[in-house]
Amino acid sequence: MHPSPEPTFNETYSIPEEAIETAAKHVRDILALAIMHSPQQAAVVISDAQCPLAVALTEAYKLALPSAKFIDFDSVSPADVFAAFKLLKPLDLVVLIQSTSFRLKDFRIRVELFEQLLKVIEHPHLSRMPGIEGIYYIESLAYDPVYFHGVGHALKKLINNASGAIIDSDGERLVFGSLLEPAKLNIGDYTDIKNIGGQFPIGEVFTEAQELESVNGRVRIFAFADTSYTVNKPAIPITLVVTEGRITDAINSTPEFDNVLANIRADEGEVWLRELGFGMNRAFSRDRTVSDIGTYERMCGIHLSLGTKHGAYKKSNFRRRDTWHHVDVFAVTNLVYLDDVVVYEQGAWRV
Repeated sequence: MHPSPEPTFNETYSIPEEAIETAAKHVRDILALAIMHSPQQAAVVISDAQCPLAVALTEAYKLALPSAKFIDFDSVSPADVFAAFKLLKPLDLVVLIQSTSFRLKDFRIRVELFEQLLKVIEHPHLSRMPGIEGIYYIESLAYDPVYFHGVGHALKKLINNASGAIIDSDGERLVFGSLLEPAKLNIGDYTDIKNIGGQFPIGEVFTEAQELESVNGRVRIFAFADTSYTVNKPAIPITLVVTEGRITDAINSTPEFDNVLANIRADEGEVWLRELGFGMNRAFSRDRTVSDIGTYERMCGIHLSLGTKHGAYKKSNFRRRDTWHHVDVFAVTNLVYLDDVVVYEQGAWRV
């Protein structure tokens, strides 16, 4: 992928027409190659117009899905939205384009739609990504099935057969000294999966150590999720010291990161390291960032999670009702090893 030129933006800048056309192309690919949406199936697009990126994505979907029903979330009642959902049949499509996150009383939209056997594409928190970040977001929607499926399934196979992993982080080494949990994929491959769709952009394989106390060493992080759920980049990377799966020191920490650690300790006592995430989305890197943490989590590289909350895997020493925090941090990553196989080098996956 070739980065787009970086124009100067301000907070009210609208997304250029050529970027909307690019977004429409990416949406068409997602619909055809990932979601497998056909012209015979109905589609409803629910959006707002509270930020330029939401407006641009809505226009892109109008180009890619001209036969869909479009609903302005801010101009209708919840009853109107529910009524539109009820008209849909299994395997029809709902697209949610949200400047923040739609609220319909206690209605958990994506969960309820999946229970109705509908396909769902969700674009939340778009207002967190102004200016050039909107262009990065549009680029992140590019769907290359050869890359996502090939690299994703290769990583999954290696992870599931590895006896451990090592992250080389500017000379520091973080060692996962046990078998890893079975890898889970977020690559737009919904083969044999009940729920089709989810939050976009995509591009991630994730796991964690089967034995969390087997994780030891040091890792440098160049960004983390702060208490406002936005990406925070300290001037100097913070070095995390990990002892038996717990963060025991944070060298070159910042007040913002100290606050994150303090919040976790206040609720959970210790700061555990859990998720080992292999981000695959080439639109994002250490230098090409967006502010929304749920989007940037797909960055091509390694991210980790702090705190005991990681619902994908059950651990006998953590009761779900007592797990509160899942804070993503992003590692300075030179090399990644699964056993003695180098799977990441020079900013790209080598599988």
